[in-house]
Amino acid sequence: MFPKRPDLKIQFSHIAYQFEKQFSLRNMGIDNYSTWSPEETAERISEADIIVATGFWKNELLERANRLKLIQVAGAGYDQFDVDAIKSKGIRMVNGRGVNANAVAEHAMALILGISRQTHLARDAQQQKIWRGMNPDLGTREEELAGKNMLIIGAGQIGSKIASISRGFGIRTTGMRRNISQIDNSFDFSFPVGNKLDQLAKADIVVLCCPLTPETKGIIDSEAFGAMKNSAYLINVARGACVIESDLITALKNGEIAAAGIDVTDPEPLPPSSELWGIENVILTPHTGGETRLYEDNVLDILIENIQRLERGETDLLNQIV
Repeated sequence: MFPKRPDLKIQFSHIAYQFEKQFSLRNMGIDNYSTWSPEETAERISEADIIVATGFWKNELLERANRLKLIQVAGAGYDQFDVDAIKSKGIRMVNGRGVNANAVAEHAMALILGISRQTHLARDAQQQKIWRGMNPDLGTREEELAGKNMLIIGAGQIGSKIASISRGFGIRTTGMRRNISQIDNSFDFSFPVGNKLDQLAKADIVVLCCPLTPETKGIIDSEAFGAMKNSAYLINVARGACVIESDLITALKNGEIAAAGIDVTDPEPLPPSSELWGIENVILTPHTGGETRLYEDNVLDILIENIQRLERGETDLLNQIV
């Protein structure tokens, strides 16, 4: 039996998100607390019936989580969670799929617009108080997006949002995922991942918004860059390990692609030694694509829905993993 609300305790574990503050506004009558470091999370995990976590999660916590009944992953990705071990403990787990779909899609478009309109270069010039004159060079002038071809690898919720937004800019979109029957009509075309090289060769903009899996790890490598147009952009709002960083740096320095918008790296934070910091035709953001003022509430909506389902004795959970 799932505990009654007076007996429940929720642990919110994150370095920055204000889950406890926003949860208090819901008046659920459930005891809760926040832990702000991996060490504090480990110290108090034995108190929790429910944990809301992402980066602080370590699978060793299962040894101490004697009360734990539900794990709410605070994001869509859950590759750091040992699903089999969690299942063997009889613990339920759900993820935050969809909570940041709008945010990440908008961020991807911001990176695309930033590159095409060269706002990063304008910002650099602003810092130096340089007013650039009219550019006579057609090869380096700002671009328009209408008529461009965009390949979206990872045609799920985020990919579909990007495709919908792109339609307003006059961009033709191709969606790609393992099961093309799940690609919706937001896209103009759809192909399985096996057609990657053929579609990369046709794309002016390549957007990664796929989950990190054995199939997508390193999906963009030297072979992929070799297939791309030298005028193409790469946008990565998926996971850093989906791209081989050394191959990306080589492709940028050799002019195999025109530019990259990168929100995720491997590892994170990006080490100061990485050459990506100093490449002019790269826009880097520190994995902030999903962060907005609505993030906490979007996660809590899923959490509360699943608490209510468990209270009713239901077995199917929203965004269920285990």
